[in-house]
Amino acid sequence: MKNIFSGFALALSMLTTLPFFRVHSFYKGINGYAVMSYPLVGFLLGTLLYGVYEIFIPYLPSPHLGIILFALWVLLTGALHLDGFCDTIDGLYVPKERALEVMKDPHNGGMGMLFGGTFLILKASTLANFELFYLLPIILLIPRLVVVYEIYFFPYANKQGMGRLAKEEFTATQLTIATLYSLLLIAFFHSFLLLGVAFVAMLLIKRFFIKRYGGFTGDIYGFSIEVVELLLLNVALLGVI
Repeated sequence: MKNIFSGFALALSMLTTLPFFRVHSFYKGINGYAVMSYPLVGFLLGTLLYGVYEIFIPYLPSPHLGIILFALWVLLTGALHLDGFCDTIDGLYVPKERALEVMKDPHNGGMGMLFGGTFLILKASTLANFELFYLLPIILLIPRLVVVYEIYFFPYANKQGMGRLAKEEFTATQLTIATLYSLLLIAFFHSFLLLGVAFVAMLLIKRFFIKRYGGFTGDIYGFSIEVVELLLLNVALLGVI
């Protein structure tokens, strides 16, 4: 039980800027439980954003509130996944032999900044015109469930790193638990179409990056979360669910 709580605390510390349960030690035994908690952390973040929406919608125009939620979304995640998105883009603009080295560079390159800025504009525009805010808990849960599957099933490209440690400790039992509680929440929101769209996107991402690098990295996990989040927001915006 202690390792489960410590794993959840580590996941919360890694994926959010919330000042609770700060854990920075990736000690043996909790990393698999941290991965198991990723979808739950996404669900909690989405619930928090939806709570803010419910509090302020009587007082603010919906487009303006959507932009506020976008800014809060970025702040709550510390732009962690966006940084992975930008690093991944930078890696696509160099020979693949140098890509992993470039992606490790703490400074974003020009193409990463350009695409990152464009991506933020698209996400902000989507939220400014969004209406189904009650789906935010699921829209943040599903991309992190996708990463759980990427960690378990797909190879890791780097020989070192937190991602490899997480992959080595993440077990089939933990995958099953993450899947079951995620499916229960998705069923409650009647959002299996969003789940299907997300897993199709995961397979396309997997096909591309395994062909290019032979596996995933922490940055590509962040790229995956950002891309799937934007995709799900726009599927919901189109009203096809």
